[in-house]
Amino acid sequence: MFSGKTEELIRRLRRSQIAGQNVEIFKPKLDTRYDAVQVVSHDKNAIPSMPVAHSRDILLNIHEFDVVGVDEAQFFDDQLPDVCDALANQGIRVIVAGLDMDFSGKPFGPIPALLARAEFVTKVHAICMSCGDLAVYSYRKKESDELVLLGESEEYVPLCRSCYREARVTKEPEKS
Repeated sequence: MFSGKTEELIRRLRRSQIAGQNVEIFKPKLDTRYDAVQVVSHDKNAIPSMPVAHSRDILLNIHEFDVVGVDEAQFFDDQLPDVCDALANQGIRVIVAGLDMDFSGKPFGPIPALLARAEFVTKVHAICMSCGDLAVYSYRKKESDELVLLGESEEYVPLCRSCYREARVTKEPEKS
């Protein structure tokens, strides 16, 4: 989190629009943090999108697009890699943004399969809020066993490996 994934996705899609390409962006319906319809970065940059409940719904909404963007890919089902393959096989450029690890440091949703099939991968990093190094983990500050807990800086903080390990060792249950 807080690494600029959505910002980079928006940047790439806007460049495609400037080039005169037909662009569509999809996001999971459950992601309503900033807006129910638009994809919005933490910096409040936004682009219109189509919220969908399942990855197969993306295929049902494709009409003469040159470029398809997918935000928050980790929240989609395991069919997303097949959907992206189907789009790419039609000659559509597919740009996907998502977290590669969940709050516990484990691979997140369909992301490992997407990474394995991707022609190009750009990994962006946040800055560790504890020491200033590159952050690769999203540390959840609140106690919850739920895999998906939508939130921002009040729920999550980006940490480097060392600070993440230290925080997990010293974490005490938060009192409600």
